[in-house]
Amino acid sequence: MKWQMENKLLSLFFFPEFILILGCLILILISLLLKKNVFKSIAYLSILLLFIVGLSTFNSVKISYAFYDIFFKTSEFIVFFKILIIFGSLISILISITYFIDLNLKKFEIPILILFSTLGMMVLVSSNNLMSMYLGIELQSLSLYVIAAINRDSLKSSESGVKYFVLGALSSGILLYGCSLIYGFTGSTHFDEIKSSLLFLEKNNLGVLFGLIFVLVGLSFKISAVPFHMWIPDVYEGAPTPITAFFAIVPKLAGIALIYRFCLEPFGELVKEWKQIIIFLSIASMFVGAIAAIIQKNIKRLLAYSSIGHVGYLLIGLAAANNEGIKGLLIYITIYLFMNIGIFTLILSIKIKDRYIENLNDLSGMSKQKPLLSLCIAIIMFSLSGIPPFAGFFGKFYIFIAGIKGDLIYLAVLGVIASVISAYYYLRIIKIMYFEESSLIYSSNLSKKSSIVLIVSILIITLFITYPSLLINISSNVSTSFF
Repeated sequence: MKWQMENKLLSLFFFPEFILILGCLILILISLLLKKNVFKSIAYLSILLLFIVGLSTFNSVKISYAFYDIFFKTSEFIVFFKILIIFGSLISILISITYFIDLNLKKFEIPILILFSTLGMMVLVSSNNLMSMYLGIELQSLSLYVIAAINRDSLKSSESGVKYFVLGALSSGILLYGCSLIYGFTGSTHFDEIKSSLLFLEKNNLGVLFGLIFVLVGLSFKISAVPFHMWIPDVYEGAPTPITAFFAIVPKLAGIALIYRFCLEPFGELVKEWKQIIIFLSIASMFVGAIAAIIQKNIKRLLAYSSIGHVGYLLIGLAAANNEGIKGLLIYITIYLFMNIGIFTLILSIKIKDRYIENLNDLSGMSKQKPLLSLCIAIIMFSLSGIPPFAGFFGKFYIFIAGIKGDLIYLAVLGVIASVISAYYYLRIIKIMYFEESSLIYSSNLSKKSSIVLIVSILIITLFITYPSLLINISSNVSTSFF
């Protein structure tokens, strides 16, 4: 018995979360000791730490959570999302180093805050208890509030941080109230025990249903689903562009993973009750994202509304509530990750004289001076709009198939219509680059590291059609194990 207890305690040291939090504390100490190149050193050490955490995550399916299994769990689905989160955070830091140095925004706290936010997301994804879920949400959110307003010399950055904080605190309060209702009527905060309690309660128990609705409202804010999206365009526009890149690439992964798990695991028996809410969120997000983006002139605001639309597509898989839904989610979210990495790598590297591009008009006639970079943007835009043979088409294809197999044909049809509408503003960017005249002079500060990231992203988006079975097979296996 004593040996087993010691073995369990020893296994705690191999948890990815434990390695990450220990690494964060060490980096804080190192940052205080360094005198030169503090930001650059901490950024590269953060990348190294995330790489180590990523390696340990591959084996975490086999590691028991020992005495903490009441708060956390692991599965192939959870590990899949943890790897995407770690990879997204690593790339976000990597592609932003040159930008921060160029703008003299060399604050060593930025990579450390990204690490703490990543830790919160990992806790969030693996949570198996309402308390650990809330802990993960707050750890993620508090770090995001700070880095959104990290540029204190910018009024827009400060404003975006305040807006995000106020609305985030409101959504957290609503979510916490929902958790208290669920605990009050089921007598437990543990996901498995909540699921068991629901078998003995009436299906129309108003207390539980209200609790579920409040939690879904809180989670909808975190993934910026309509009508809880009001914060995202302002935060995307106001935050420094590398921080916007991090917002676009990583936090949605954790939010989507949690909302899937929360609905399908403890509340799988109430699928009829929450499905209508998810369908509404999906339709509203797809069409608001598609229509509102048409009038946007700022690139980051346009991408904000674009991300809202993509959340709508991702929720089709949850509304389907079947194996195909999980499979479609995993394929879509992985492809979406690489598309976001590609477009933000480009936004962080293209300059007009001494400033970085911000508005759509800044892209006018760029193809004549920067043909390769313009081609990369065009490929990503085609993929985001779901035009074959690019990877984005396959993401939408599998998510729409999930809707059809879940007897939600109308939802898949509406998804196709929203996708056609959204194609307008994606293709407009290509039209501006290739068919409009401009006297602007473009330059690029694309570093070797960012160039490699961009090339890999473009190759995956372009050549996915030649070997799609790798991701499809992995997604199939994960979806089977989920149920």
